[in-house]
Amino acid sequence: MKPMTFLHTPVLLQEAIEGLAIKKSGIYIDGTAGGGGHSEAILKKLESGRLISIDQDPDAIDFLHKKLSEYKNLVLVQDNFSNMAQIIRELSIEGVDGILLDIGVSSYQFDTPERGFSYRYDSPLDMRMSKIGMSAADLINKLPLADLEKIIKNYGEEIFYKRIAVAIVRAREILPIKTTGQLVNVIKSAIPAKFKRDGGHPAKKTFQALRIAVNKELEVLQKGLDSAFSILNRGGRLVVVTFHSLEDRIVKKKMASWCEGCTCPPEFPVCICNKKPIAKLVNKKAIKPSAQELNENPRSRSAKLRICEKL
Repeated sequence: MKPMTFLHTPVLLQEAIEGLAIKKSGIYIDGTAGGGGHSEAILKKLESGRLISIDQDPDAIDFLHKKLSEYKNLVLVQDNFSNMAQIIRELSIEGVDGILLDIGVSSYQFDTPERGFSYRYDSPLDMRMSKIGMSAADLINKLPLADLEKIIKNYGEEIFYKRIAVAIVRAREILPIKTTGQLVNVIKSAIPAKFKRDGGHPAKKTFQALRIAVNKELEVLQKGLDSAFSILNRGGRLVVVTFHSLEDRIVKKKMASWCEGCTCPPEFPVCICNKKPIAKLVNKKAIKPSAQELNENPRSRSAKLRICEKL
């Protein structure tokens, strides 16, 4: 049964809010509002300022309309955060003072069986954050073997990607794979017994890969980072929380490119490229959850927080 509330414990909450350096009269975006934990924390620091909270999940938007109804300086938008530049144009806003992105799937989505994100429940194989478009079942049953291998290898970093992809293709020839339970059994059948005993759940990496592919998460993140930086006011901050290495790598590389200055060879007596940094890192290294947070919320263990400021 569907939970009554969009439960989600915001990770690195205090660190993210401090990273935004919120001005009471500023304009901010929570690009991945989820259960509203970050949004509410931002709203509590605003006076004459405004917050635009965005989420593509209709369940999240329905919940936030109720949870945050007392805040009159809040605009809720059901959309993908990668479209935030267009969203603020439609609101007649030229630029914003800070943007927060908490990348990935929410606890609610994981813990609601009918959303089909988790290998812990036997439910329809869905995984769509927005509830529209192609589902995980569509991909599993329609993609050629080579495409399945590529997804499982690149997005799941799964060493048995070939075996799993072959097992999926063989299984679907007999019966379409429509549930998470079916897929878990297929994956288990493809992994050698001694490896199933080690580490986490044998289906974890493949489920991650499918979720990323279904929601085009890495492409959306690339576009979203560019969109976010384009609408930041000078001195504005971009705060990003990621949960796996593929996401963090993209954020780290993108922020580094904004912070890069002269690229002339060291032997050049003067700079001729005229490249200047357009941002600076607020923290040189990624911020990770404290021991206390890890104890209280084990799901935060892989989280990393990066912050940059537009010059």
